Amino acid sequence: MSTAASLANTTTFSSSLSRRQQAPASISTFNVFNSTAQRSFKPLISQSIVVPNPTVSRHASIVAQATFDSSPSGSATSFHGACYVVRDNIDTDQIIPAEYLTLVPSKPDEYKKLGSYALIGLPESYETRFVEPGEYQSKYSIIIAGDNFGCGSSREHAPVALGAAGVAAVVAESYARIFFRNSVATGEIYPLESEVRVCDECKTGDVVTIELEKSLLINHTTGKEYTLKPIGDAGPVIEAGGIFAYARKSGMIAALAT
Repeated sequence: MSTAASLANTTTFSSSLSRRQQAPASISTFNVFNSTAQRSFKPLISQSIVVPNPTVSRHASIVAQATFDSSPSGSATSFHGACYVVRDNIDTDQIIPAEYLTLVPSKPDEYKKLGSYALIGLPESYETRFVEPGEYQSKYSIIIAGDNFGCGSSREHAPVALGAAGVAAVVAESYARIFFRNSVATGEIYPLESEVRVCDECKTGDVVTIELEKSLLINHTTGKEYTLKPIGDAGPVIEAGGIFAYARKSGMIAALAT
């Protein structure tokens, strides 16, 4: 069963979000108090960053590069921007090398620095840098990958670094389970799965649009469209900004005082 497909079952999804307890009956009973490792950084950062457009303040790190469209209800509906293409087995050390794990994402300055190091561990065969030297964000707001994206260690810094770099979503053939779970729990990026091997048909720099509601990837450079697997029950958690933000929004834990 694919990772995205498994989220259609609420019991499976709830289990995938917690490393420390047995799977509860449904996500509505997920005990976030016992999952201190799972955090939502974008809401924390947005408290310290002034964003001109309040409709995208939750996605503070993607405002600069990705065109973010929302429905009247405020839910994310699509992302539009240039894509960066990688191949199979991109591990977390390539996404964010271990030497940068001392950076604390809940500190705005260090969160910003994490973005500058995103995908810096890629081999030299990737001639195009994901983030240019001296920059904190990438001009590529969507990553297209092959099989087993995010394999390796379980570091939560991996999806956080991508989010800090301005990535709105990753479209991969498949994901390492822990990376997928960390992406959802932190609310940093949308980890979407493709029905076919899109990384063989797209090139870095192609302009693409992701339509979440239609589960569709459109490559405007080539004119091709690709069906994506539905994000399922993970969508509302990511949209809320992560598992803690989702828990507050749904009333499972008390909301932060304003």
